[in-house]
Amino acid sequence: MSLDVPMTDGLELRVLSSLSKVFADAELADRPIEQGSALAGEVYSFQIAYRSPTALRGVRVGLESALAPYTTLRKVGLAPSELPAFEKRDVHYLRTTPGLYPDVLEPLDGELAILPAQWRSLWVQIAIPADASALPHGPDAASTYPLTLSFIDESGETLGAAAFTLEVVPVSLPAQRLIHTCWFHCDCIATQYGVEVFSEEHWRLIGIYARNAAEHSVNMLLTPLFTPPLDTAVGGERPTVQLIGVEEAGAGQYRFDFSRLVRWIEMCREAGIEYLEFSHLFTQWGAGHAPKIVAGSGPSERRLFGWDTDAASDAYRSFLDQFLPQLAAFIKAHQLQDRVYFHVSDEPHLDHLESYRTASEMLKQHLSEFRFFEALSNYEFYESGLVPIPVPASDHIGPFLEHNVEPRWTYYCCGQGVDVANRFFSMPSARNRILGMQLFQFEVSGFLHWGYNFWYTQHSLRQIDPFRVTDAGGAFPSGDSFVVYPGQEGPLDSLRWEVFREGIQDLRALELLASLTGRERALEIMLEDWEGELRFDDYPRDLEWLIGARERINQAIKQAAHGLVMR
Repeated sequence: MSLDVPMTDGLELRVLSSLSKVFADAELADRPIEQGSALAGEVYSFQIAYRSPTALRGVRVGLESALAPYTTLRKVGLAPSELPAFEKRDVHYLRTTPGLYPDVLEPLDGELAILPAQWRSLWVQIAIPADASALPHGPDAASTYPLTLSFIDESGETLGAAAFTLEVVPVSLPAQRLIHTCWFHCDCIATQYGVEVFSEEHWRLIGIYARNAAEHSVNMLLTPLFTPPLDTAVGGERPTVQLIGVEEAGAGQYRFDFSRLVRWIEMCREAGIEYLEFSHLFTQWGAGHAPKIVAGSGPSERRLFGWDTDAASDAYRSFLDQFLPQLAAFIKAHQLQDRVYFHVSDEPHLDHLESYRTASEMLKQHLSEFRFFEALSNYEFYESGLVPIPVPASDHIGPFLEHNVEPRWTYYCCGQGVDVANRFFSMPSARNRILGMQLFQFEVSGFLHWGYNFWYTQHSLRQIDPFRVTDAGGAFPSGDSFVVYPGQEGPLDSLRWEVFREGIQDLRALELLASLTGRERALEIMLEDWEGELRFDDYPRDLEWLIGARERINQAIKQAAHGLVMR
């Protein structure tokens, strides 16, 4: 049921949560909000929806608040979707028709153009300092901060204003414990910006994108020792992004240069990335072949291995026998033992069990002391000891939970479109954010997703314009293959990326609450007003429930922390 009043002669405004999706061609269905709360060190967002019966040009948006220095305003832009969802789906989608979906967050550069008779929204984001005492007036038990946003026309007349109040709970959000990787595609950055791979400009852009990833909870970065053999057509190639320099030394012998890897590690440190996820050393879909590996550079570059190389061939085995001991020594010399993770081959299936076993043994002959993990769905890979850290899809995690597998990881991608959480354009944002509470419920220690910035068609056949093609060329539901857009100077966030960060903040807040009250009490507070058990495929789908749960968590933290101080 719509909550809107009939169109008036002037500008209409409504304050909405970050979990609302404002479609240009639909009436608003979500209730307005007036206030919220957040912990110190948190990024809090809400929206101002606006509509005018006539076009308005040159509108300025003024902000009055003590939180203004910490506040960013962005426009919620519309992104096209030709494939909003697969035919196999549940009923919990906002819409599944092709069209324009609110997604990309665009800079609010000076003036705002308001188009006639369309609902649009502004994204208001407040980055609260980790030390609440840095805010303008010092908090005691809590501080509340009003924000007023005024829409002002070219003549200086105020067309309308919207108000919101944020309570800052003066308790700092704890450090993130979850390990989170969202696959980082260096080649996509190079092709999108038209720069040479690992040129100075490429390195600059990589650093900017890595910082964005880290700011949104990514603390593990896909590290291309060799060009990652991911989503590449059989027999095809992705642009070479190889950190390890290789030189042929004659008679099947090789020399290795780790200098680019050293620079990558330093870039990660500066960006706030803690863990390195070394790229897969065998091809996807069965571990049957070697990844693309080149020797030399420039005109002298020569491809050594690829789709035409059998995974168990003597040539590739010899290469690994030379390279892997040096890599292991490098890891130890740089004291990275607790920060590196290895892959064999992505998403193996049961019919790949033996080829995966052969490939795994080739690697573990030299790397057995390091961590191996893999995205998969079959429990047998863990049961047989082949994958010490399995990363099952969220709709196949049941057997891993039943057997109490630890450490516990999960992932989702285009295939998880029925019942479980995900972040497609066509899904409610609450279905994106709920993941944080699910991760807490099941004590999950790692989350993986494949699409931070995959700006190619499926199988990497050609480059796309992400502002026009959002489904990898009709392959995956819009919203699966990337969470950031390529802006002129770096990434433009999507509202999905911001909401996902909110979900991880929920997880961190719950971990804080559990440290203050005990885990069982934290779960009780989280699940208040929800009958039954929270599961990956059964959870509250109402945005108001989710917002209310987070408010309960914040107030419980405030009370518990105040009680500890009082004692």
